Amino acid sequence: MYISITDSETGSNKAGSEQLVNYLEKENRAVREDATNARELWFNTASKEIIPQEVRIRIDNNIAKLGRNDAKFFLINISPSQKEIGFLKERFGVQGAEEKLKQYAVRVMDAYADNFKRPSVHDSKDLLWYGKLERNRYYSFKDDEVIQGTVKAGDRKPGEQLHVQIIVSRKDISNKIKLSPLNNSRGLNKEHSEKLGQFDRVAFKGSSEQIFDQMFGFDRPLEETVNYALTMKKGCTDQKQDIYLKNQLQSRPIDSQQNSLYDTVKVISPHNKPELQQLIDGIDFPAAGLFDILSADNGLVYENMEDQIKDFRKKKKKKRRPPGI
Repeated sequence: MYISITDSETGSNKAGSEQLVNYLEKENRAVREDATNARELWFNTASKEIIPQEVRIRIDNNIAKLGRNDAKFFLINISPSQKEIGFLKERFGVQGAEEKLKQYAVRVMDAYADNFKRPSVHDSKDLLWYGKLERNRYYSFKDDEVIQGTVKAGDRKPGEQLHVQIIVSRKDISNKIKLSPLNNSRGLNKEHSEKLGQFDRVAFKGSSEQIFDQMFGFDRPLEETVNYALTMKKGCTDQKQDIYLKNQLQSRPIDSQQNSLYDTVKVISPHNKPELQQLIDGIDFPAAGLFDILSADNGLVYENMEDQIKDFRKKKKKKRRPPGI
């Protein structure tokens, strides 16, 4: 699941929303005038039949106490992977998948609202936002294929391209509270957060991913999660080793005759921390318990192993002698 938050896909979000709204109407402009039933209307928590004029007027009038150079709205792009789209279509059909994706977008905006941690902003009903389902993507002049001359700008991209674009106002629905998802505060500075707000973009993307999996029963491999990608990109060596082990445990099939997770862990463990081998050698609780510990939400943590295993002893580090002794 790819979710991004930007100023605007086209134009500036410091002025009116007309240019962006018109841009997101591009698929409707391709529909014949007499095919009104095929036109895709906007939606939010309250309605599924919102015309673009309402979107523009309400977004542009929800700007109390915002300066000329302040952002007036933001664009959220919810783009399921080819695998996720295929899963939805197989389970719910083409039209059903589109409807489910809209329902999912509402839940994503619930998570968006909750991420600000403001007392009067709880869910998507407290936001002023409008979503637009799109079925296609198009090549731009920046794409490599256009630069290389294999396709033309404006051509449709192949494959499953179902996605949702959302315009959300900088102000909440009461037009009183400023909400910026580009705020770098994660609540560590309480005074700053109370004054200017907070937003944890990593937590937002992670929770949106979990919502999709729980909402539709999607079995997401660890290596396709936000946590895995972030750890492999920015994590330290130990963190990368830990999540690599967790991924191996999840993906490695267990011999049905052995029916033992211990042997699987032993095969993998030599490439990881020596404490893990000691854990396995001294283990005396069910395999499911081992997997629960290794699959904790905060990654593979070994600091409290003495609380998990009887007679566990950490290896003592040898003291280095001062030079000259």
